Amino acid sequence: MTEEASFVYSNVYGYLENGCITHEFRAIIVSLADLLVSLVDLLVNFADLLVSLAQLLVNFADLLVSLAQLLVNFANTRKFRRILPYLYELFSLDKEFVQLNSMGGDWMIEFQDVKKVYQAKKQTVEALKGIDLTVEKGDIFGVVGYSGAGKSTLIRLINLLEHPSDGSVIVGGKDLTKLSPKELRAEKKKIGMIFQHFNLLNSKTVFDNIAMPLVLSGTPAKEIKNRVGELLEFVGLSSKAKSYPEQLSGGQKQRIGIARALATNPSILLCDEATSALDPQTTSAVLQLLKKINKEYNITILLITHEMSVIREICNKVAVMEGGCVVEQGSVFEVFAKPQTDIAKNFVRTVIHDEIPQSFLKSIGSHIPIIWKINFIGTTSGTPLLSTISKKYDVHLSVLSANISEIQETPFGNLIIEVTGSKNEVDKAYRYIKDEGILVQEVQV
Repeated sequence: MTEEASFVYSNVYGYLENGCITHEFRAIIVSLADLLVSLVDLLVNFADLLVSLAQLLVNFADLLVSLAQLLVNFANTRKFRRILPYLYELFSLDKEFVQLNSMGGDWMIEFQDVKKVYQAKKQTVEALKGIDLTVEKGDIFGVVGYSGAGKSTLIRLINLLEHPSDGSVIVGGKDLTKLSPKELRAEKKKIGMIFQHFNLLNSKTVFDNIAMPLVLSGTPAKEIKNRVGELLEFVGLSSKAKSYPEQLSGGQKQRIGIARALATNPSILLCDEATSALDPQTTSAVLQLLKKINKEYNITILLITHEMSVIREICNKVAVMEGGCVVEQGSVFEVFAKPQTDIAKNFVRTVIHDEIPQSFLKSIGSHIPIIWKINFIGTTSGTPLLSTISKKYDVHLSVLSANISEIQETPFGNLIIEVTGSKNEVDKAYRYIKDEGILVQEVQV
């Protein structure tokens, strides 16, 4: 019997024992009390059942959420995208839907196990060796590598200036290698390209150079005039419409090249070493223009370069190439903060000096010092870390190297220090830094 039923039962019998009613009436009341007790028991059991059912529904909802997350994760894998054409055949899915969603998420460019082989007489050259790479919509994605790494070959595959020997190049949800010539021409209009040496026609005016893609596509003269005027204003060269390329500076020529690449309203802009022929000041101005294009026109930009300073200046993601392979990729912050490969470390060191000074290494003799490398990102760059540690723990800190720069308009600091003190105090100081969310690692000398 439940507590509630016991309460009802005891109160009814207490009243009967103190009352002066007939035996028959007492029997009726007792029967009613028993019925009421049974009803209370039934209600309590029903309430317990409802609670159990509610808990079951909550668990089921959690299961559905987990299942949905698994499906989302699977939908974003290459394996799922590769079986989409077969799903189309099996279930007669709408082909346009499959094309638009074959990349998953908002991916604009995808390389799937792409290889490029050149045959030169009896020699075979593997320019690209199984490239897997994705660029999302709105990215400014940088590809960095030394000469011969395969960067230029990679970027020329995106608009099929070069054809892959194997694998798939998917742009805007469509595998370019499987399109008809007519379909490919339509897709190429969505891809603009700017070059290291500008590639302007010296016999044509600035206006005519920018208008060339529109003329070739049969755009009406009035629309060409309006579009070219708009682009000249956007790149800040409205006064140069009637000038010829030989009358322009290098930076102005590249701005005209950018305007020409934007003429057909592309969704993707490819930059082939676009700043390599420019001085540092002009390079900075062109990079700011590319950032403006990305922000105002929402154009996805893929650029190749051998200058890590360009990556730091405008990119949000980066891939490092060596010997025809992508050896490392990730967000710019990840690669700058914790490069994994030797080539990535070498590139990062060209803009962020994070090596232990040679003068210090020569002075240590047989003593093995404790050296920490600390990275500050964003607001943590203003943290008074060293003074706080010195006050909290019995350790002495000596700064060996320090610098701060900006990545994507966010402060990024690098600090190398020598730490002396008892092992217990040094360990506590190290844990404190990690608990503060600051990247720290011990450097082996």
